[in-house]
Amino acid sequence: MEIEMLLFLIVSGFVAAFIDASVGGGGMISIPALMWAGLPPVSVLGTNKVAAVMGAISSFITFIRSGKMDVALVKKLFPISLIGSFIGVVLVQQIDSAFLRPLIIVMLILVFIYSLLKKDWGRDSVAQEITGKKLVLCMLLSLTLGFYDGFFGPGTGSFLLFGFIWIGFDFIGATANAKALNFASNLAAAILFSYMGAVDFSYAIPMGLSMIAGAIAGSKMALSKGVTYIRPMFIIVTAVLIGKQLMTMLG
Repeated sequence: MEIEMLLFLIVSGFVAAFIDASVGGGGMISIPALMWAGLPPVSVLGTNKVAAVMGAISSFITFIRSGKMDVALVKKLFPISLIGSFIGVVLVQQIDSAFLRPLIIVMLILVFIYSLLKKDWGRDSVAQEITGKKLVLCMLLSLTLGFYDGFFGPGTGSFLLFGFIWIGFDFIGATANAKALNFASNLAAAILFSYMGAVDFSYAIPMGLSMIAGAIAGSKMALSKGVTYIRPMFIIVTAVLIGKQLMTMLG
């Protein structure tokens, strides 16, 4: 690999993981970077997942150490997200996932509008012990978005964050829990893509190492700045996701 390409992957990986650690959406940067590097489409997805899981575990550990993650809840949801992603990766080999794009755009637009209008949304945590209906909702969220991440992917982090805030967590708590489930779905996808031989490790390893640094920096930024940083970043990333998906759909 030429030194210019290596530096490009390192910088792209760091920036992608920095953003992803706070509000998700890092794939908007890492996937186009790997495409520009000339990898085949399937290898792009697999290589990105292996690199992303290296950043995701860094965010996961950072948020656990912060005490902001609901560890008891995550223990229940982690395997569900893992299973959902496994199913999604297997199914996407049989079915074209592009049919989901219009629905995802609509959902992202609704999330964007809701986030703009509800100015105090996610500032305070009202979730106490998660039991009963709320636990069922968390399990459905984990399974659905785990499957979605393995099957299609764009916006998974944003949807997880939105879902946890809607259930009752503040932005920091929601981000911490979302990172745990995002790590689970990335891990499942990375294992399966590696098994299928769809990963170029010469690209995945350097990008993944830079993602470790980016994820740690992004997580610490989110924890130190709190909602004043995460909320506007969430709105910006959601808007960019909408634009990216529209551009892809329209060719």
